[in-house]
Amino acid sequence: MEYDHILIRFGEITTKGRNRNLFINKLLNSIVRKLPEYRGLSFEKTRDRIYIKLNGEPHEGIVEVLKNIIGIQSFSLALKVESEIEKIKEGVLAAFKQMEHEGKSFKVSTKRSDKNFPLDSNQLNDELGSHILKNVKGIYVNVHTPDINMRVEVRKEATYITFKDEIGLGGLPVGSSGKAMLMLSGGFDSPVAGYLAMKRGLTIEAVHFHSPPYTSERARQKVIDLAQQLSDFSGTIKLHIVPFTEIQTTIGRQIPENYSLISTRRMMLRITDEIRRRRNALAIVTGESLGQVASQTLESMHVINNVTNTPIIRPLVTVDKFHIIDMAKEINTHDISIRPFEDCCTIFTPAAPKTRPRLEKVTHYESYTDFESLIEKAVNETEVLTLDLSKKEEIEDLF
Repeated sequence: MEYDHILIRFGEITTKGRNRNLFINKLLNSIVRKLPEYRGLSFEKTRDRIYIKLNGEPHEGIVEVLKNIIGIQSFSLALKVESEIEKIKEGVLAAFKQMEHEGKSFKVSTKRSDKNFPLDSNQLNDELGSHILKNVKGIYVNVHTPDINMRVEVRKEATYITFKDEIGLGGLPVGSSGKAMLMLSGGFDSPVAGYLAMKRGLTIEAVHFHSPPYTSERARQKVIDLAQQLSDFSGTIKLHIVPFTEIQTTIGRQIPENYSLISTRRMMLRITDEIRRRRNALAIVTGESLGQVASQTLESMHVINNVTNTPIIRPLVTVDKFHIIDMAKEINTHDISIRPFEDCCTIFTPAAPKTRPRLEKVTHYESYTDFESLIEKAVNETEVLTLDLSKKEEIEDLF
């Protein structure tokens, strides 16, 4: 008798009320989309669990995929048996024998969801533990710190036997909180911000600003690879690559140098906001961390934000750089971000950028140039890629 199910547990979803089913459906859709090659699988959902029936499919690859799906708190390989004491004893023994158990301690932890079952949890623990001890040599009971914790969940429709929990990413299923645009550069911060936004249930589309010939094709590919890596958590991600050279060189000619970075960020935000409007998204996500660079002082954020009323989500605003780098390693974007290919913000950073800019000054400087038509042109010429970590990027039609 082999494990035939995977039992998936929710975390934050369990705090939801009448709309819980919406979140469960989003999570189930994420799981199904990430496992297309396992055609034999079947799925079942309840108010507090999702069950995957393996139907002979190998579990090893499925387990690795589930570890990267946002919304799963934990999951376990499970053996499903009838909720009848002799069947449960048979299943517990079969499951135990599949593990390396020689010389190890164990305990049985029973959860009895079906209150009509004739034995309570303590009685079941005793009954099942005794059955294992009688039939397996070289093991002993340790109820406090066991090597093996055999978990038995007795439900009305069936009983599920598990022994090891795999920890998931937690959070809310991607897509359950709406859609936002991620301003994606080639550094550490914005990919981590995108990941954290997805963990709050957001579907993200990324926007990147490319300024050839000042920024290279390798810098462009670096951002494509970052977006592709982020797609491992969401299935697919659309990446909008904005041609920014004309706007950036215009800023260099028309705006005083110490205000050029602020104006650049304002134009980027205006463009992102227009793409957001066309893509029916509700917010913009950035990788800003308070005080980290000149454009991320409170005064700078205030002046930059003035170009839009759209909500700006800053998951990293109070997080220090070392913690951000650690998170980048955890989500496998770190090694991409350290590639030595700079984006347009880095290349065009002035020697002494203004850290306490004044709104009336930057608006005055910008008033002498028709940025509106330049923004419209950049948005209309934006290239859109659909990225998936398991697939090659596909170039879509332009706007």
